[in-house]
Amino acid sequence: MRDKPGSGRQASRSLFAPVRVWRALESRPTGRRRLYFGSARSTGMSLVRRALLVAALVTAVVGVFALDRNGLRDSVDGHVSIADVVYFALITITTVGYGDIVPVTTTARLIDAFVVTPIRLVVWAIFFGTAYQFIAQRIIEDIRMRVRQASLRDHVVICGFGHGGRSAAGELVRRGEDPAHIVVIDQSESALLDAAEGGMVGLRGDATRESVLRDANVGNARSAIVCLGRDDTTVLSVLSIRTLVSDLRVVAVVKEAENEHLVQQSGATATICPSTVSGILLANSVTSSRIASYVYDMLTVDGRVTLSERIATGGDIGRRPADLDGGIALRIHRGEQVIGFWEQEVRVEAGDRLIVLAPRPGADRSDATAQPPNRQPGTRNGPAR
Repeated sequence: MRDKPGSGRQASRSLFAPVRVWRALESRPTGRRRLYFGSARSTGMSLVRRALLVAALVTAVVGVFALDRNGLRDSVDGHVSIADVVYFALITITTVGYGDIVPVTTTARLIDAFVVTPIRLVVWAIFFGTAYQFIAQRIIEDIRMRVRQASLRDHVVICGFGHGGRSAAGELVRRGEDPAHIVVIDQSESALLDAAEGGMVGLRGDATRESVLRDANVGNARSAIVCLGRDDTTVLSVLSIRTLVSDLRVVAVVKEAENEHLVQQSGATATICPSTVSGILLANSVTSSRIASYVYDMLTVDGRVTLSERIATGGDIGRRPADLDGGIALRIHRGEQVIGFWEQEVRVEAGDRLIVLAPRPGADRSDATAQPPNRQPGTRNGPAR
């Protein structure tokens, strides 16, 4: 990881074929959904369920009237056939009611009042619900987005919800971040549904577009994490963020180490190259069985020790880096100067930024042999050989 000081400023004719219609529906999020707060069902499956339910209800009405055909009268020919029953059932459910066929017996009228009427209401509810889902939802969603934007302040924007984005979001939540204050931008509906299930806000779109970043209210965010999986896309996203806000802290993941300086030049405050970091840990693990495990222990919230950055407080002033209450200042950043804890004559001064290693609150000796609960494969070390 590199942290650059001060850079934080810087359809076709064949669409009517059933298979093509199905694929077209499956390829679109419900109602062109852009904002995700919870799970959404497939549009095609939703339509199939509703169509089957309406067909079942209509069949039930036809069946009830067919069993009581003697209770109906046809003013045209006086005979009620099965076709007449189907016709009467449909115009009754849709409330058209031409009056050519009417219930004349008490039983037929009671069936119409207490069986058909509730079914009619259910069918209309399905029709109105479908109209909302495919017509009104976008309008309402735009309103919800504006309301959501107005309430977003001091949040974290995560561009890309692949493995890296998910891991970062999970660690933020474990560190106490409110999931509702994490906005995820991605073009994958499944990824956004996963984010919404975790309580986060999902926004469907291209993280390199300024309009999408504005929808995420990046101008009022506390920081942004860019992990899009490609360095060229990462550069474009960082540049777009910098166009909108100059002083936001932007952390970017770099796939190739040779592109790290390009991402920094585009305006990233800090860059992380997983391949470089993992290579260093692999090299250390050749001769040590504990270094990689201890580094992981320091960086995760579940470890026995915590590594944090903070401003020097009144109780720190005048003390040696190794003598702070509850921790050790491994490094002091004083302007452009970097000071190690081993330098004997150094004392903490007001305005210093400290990198502090401290025990995790609640950790005790019984944790010494325990592995952190969320330790990932590859960082667990076996006995030295």
